[in-house]
Amino acid sequence: MRIAAISDIHGNLAALDAVLVDIAKRDVDLTVNLGDIVSGPLDPAGTADRLMALDLPTIRGNHERQLLTLDISAMGPSDAVTAPRLSDAHKAWMMALPTGLRLAPDILLCHGTPTSDLEYYLDHVEPGGARAATGEEIEAKSGGETAALILCGHTHMPRRHRRAGGGLIVNPGSVGLPAYGDDHPWPHVMESGSAQARYAIAERGSDGCWQAELIAVDYDAEDAARTAEARGRPDWAVALRTGRMRY
Repeated sequence: MRIAAISDIHGNLAALDAVLVDIAKRDVDLTVNLGDIVSGPLDPAGTADRLMALDLPTIRGNHERQLLTLDISAMGPSDAVTAPRLSDAHKAWMMALPTGLRLAPDILLCHGTPTSDLEYYLDHVEPGGARAATGEEIEAKSGGETAALILCGHTHMPRRHRRAGGGLIVNPGSVGLPAYGDDHPWPHVMESGSAQARYAIAERGSDGCWQAELIAVDYDAEDAARTAEARGRPDWAVALRTGRMRY
């Protein structure tokens, strides 16, 4: 079985379309979407329309939750610019999405960790910034989950982690936003280091063991960056062009 995992599209329809074209060439059995789908200044409505038509197995991320539950005055800038551009149909679609999904007894989809849409799973934030999490830190956030394959998102950082028991946790990285900064729980940046759109393919081998390939896809990131600039998000423009938060 081959599963393509996409996550953290953030309304970047051009990046999503490039990834979907690439997936179509790779003989996958199923494509799944791990959340944070529309939030951002690019094309939230067009992204929602595209995915609603595809009807992929999809879960909510923290940004879907925020868009559905917060007053616009309490939203961050990416959610605040997105909310007025979503139709009632878009919001109803997001409302119907689960917060997690078990594709099979041993395959779990989550946005952050199995118990949180905000906690970083394969990364760890400390006062000095963010780094890859240790195996011990990862297990402490697993909530006792023993699925052989866990697909997660949220951090925008493409990573694979082989658990001591043999299971695999995969973060495909971000389709639409290759870097961002955050202040919680301490100021930090998450930077993939390139402008490419990211996704992953997980495959179960004949021995039953899961492996994963992390894939980067070129698209017209410069056009996306110009759109972000025109809509008052120079920070997004830098991230889209470089995969970093500063030139």
